[in-house]
Amino acid sequence: MVKIKDIADAAGVSTATVSRVLANKPHVRTEVKERVMQVVQKMNYRRNRVAQNLRSNTSKIIALIVSDIENPFFQRVSRAVDDTAFEHGYSVMLCNTGEDSTKEEASLNLLRDENVAGVILSPTQQALDNFRNDIDFHMPVVIIDRHVDNLDIDNVIIDNVQAARILTSHLIEHGYQRIGGIFGRGSTTGRERHEGFMQALKDHNIKPATDLIKFTDPKEEDGYSMTMKLLQNPNRPEGILTSNSLLAAGALLAIRESKLVIPDDIAMVSFDNPTWAKLVDPALTVLEQPTYEIGRTAAELLIKRIQDPTRSNRQVVLKTKLIIRQSC
Repeated sequence: MVKIKDIADAAGVSTATVSRVLANKPHVRTEVKERVMQVVQKMNYRRNRVAQNLRSNTSKIIALIVSDIENPFFQRVSRAVDDTAFEHGYSVMLCNTGEDSTKEEASLNLLRDENVAGVILSPTQQALDNFRNDIDFHMPVVIIDRHVDNLDIDNVIIDNVQAARILTSHLIEHGYQRIGGIFGRGSTTGRERHEGFMQALKDHNIKPATDLIKFTDPKEEDGYSMTMKLLQNPNRPEGILTSNSLLAAGALLAIRESKLVIPDDIAMVSFDNPTWAKLVDPALTVLEQPTYEIGRTAAELLIKRIQDPTRSNRQVVLKTKLIIRQSC
């Protein structure tokens, strides 16, 4: 890690001068200030804000970076992280990226500057690529929700391929053959759920209808628009699978506005089990993820990593549950 002394040596000034420049104090010649700042930018120096104010360079703050705070999945995960952190004497900072790698990078930079003890991260593809390229994030990290094979890092996930395989097979076993799928794009999660969907079709010797498979942003409005496209297909699907609850909410609205009846006209299943899934009529068959357990496990792994940076990394794969209701 770059220190003030490294900046001072490279710029040919004293550490006191570097400190004055970084604090934007007066009485530093313009040319000296410019020279110091050039070195700061070249060496990618970042101030440890906590260490500036505390003699003990320790933090009792962990961070959680999620891809979409509106998603009930991450709301439940956040609650578990906060509960677990509090039990261990930590506080939690929450950041939301919206699957935007630029925003994610800004959040990671901020958290490094704030000297958080560690981060729980639902990463964008760019962040996963950075991990694979051995970019040092300068703090303990636990990844959730996204698969990170062959990386030396703690990871808490479900088996998305097998889960989607089970959910799709449930539709097929109820007699549905022409099945549409709406999957989130931009993450390993959506791709793996699509893979499981395709495997289930193959298991039952069903040729996939490529015109009924959609990838989109995993948001309610996109679930609505993609479902409308499926329903406007001359040979519309007999059933639809959505890969998260926001897509499901949009799909249900599109089906209702199209004056179709579930399951008489079209069946539907989805990942996630939000509160409303059992309240809609008919209640929605879902593949429930252990959201609270994901958050708790990730927080516990992170705290153990903070306490023992040399311990072995773990990948924890948690079990899911098929909840059968009346939508198919």
